[in-house]
Amino acid sequence: MQIVGYDRSPDPALLLAGGGPVERVPLAAGTQLAYTLGERRCAGALTAEGDASAEGTGLDHLPCDAARAPYCRDHTSTWACARCTGDCDLPLENCRREHVVYLAAFAPDTFKVGVTKPGRLETRLREQGADRAALLAHYPDGRAARRREAALADRLPDRVRTPTKVAALARTVDRDAWTALLDEFDPRETFDLDYGFSVAGRPVRETLATGTVVGVQGRLLVLAHAGSAYAVDLRDLLGHGVETGASDREVQSSLGRFG
Repeated sequence: MQIVGYDRSPDPALLLAGGGPVERVPLAAGTQLAYTLGERRCAGALTAEGDASAEGTGLDHLPCDAARAPYCRDHTSTWACARCTGDCDLPLENCRREHVVYLAAFAPDTFKVGVTKPGRLETRLREQGADRAALLAHYPDGRAARRREAALADRLPDRVRTPTKVAALARTVDRDAWTALLDEFDPRETFDLDYGFSVAGRPVRETLATGTVVGVQGRLLVLAHAGSAYAVDLRDLLGHGVETGASDREVQSSLGRFG
């Protein structure tokens, strides 16, 4: 079996396959994971041709033996709009649809600007693991929204690194700093996002699939294992072969230990 994909918040899961139908392993709080990670290689491709029953995901997996992980060159896809700054000629149908510009906060005081479609706003915020957010404005198309995002880029980044998000798990947003930022924009709507769990101290960043699920925030899976808390970037699991059975690999203990 191989970890071939994952779903982030708000309905997180691991996707496992051995070639053929894909199995979905939910990551609800309290779930016991007991997998030992093996060799990592390209995760291959998922196709919408599998079993769409209640037990199936509706996906098939096409394996790949390439050593590059999580994806080889043939299976690496890029989103054309990811680096757009609004200087395009609206090449995609998606570009011509309504978009919104938002701010997202990550504890304690990291703030970013982003663009998405109106119907995906809260989902997108949860996919990123944002703690708080604000809707700034609607725009008729993606180009106009990207131009607004680019205009703010000199003071607000458009992405937040994983170590910053790991550190945020045990912190709360600096209310004064967030309020001061919002006062500059007069947002249309604000969001206070909750992921249903908390940790007493900063989890240790690790790559493992053994332990009790504490919760998932964005693509960070928090596991309780051997009395400690671990933050696992789901993308770091992608492509690993897995065997059923808890890992006995020694890992660093966290300061915020679980009783």
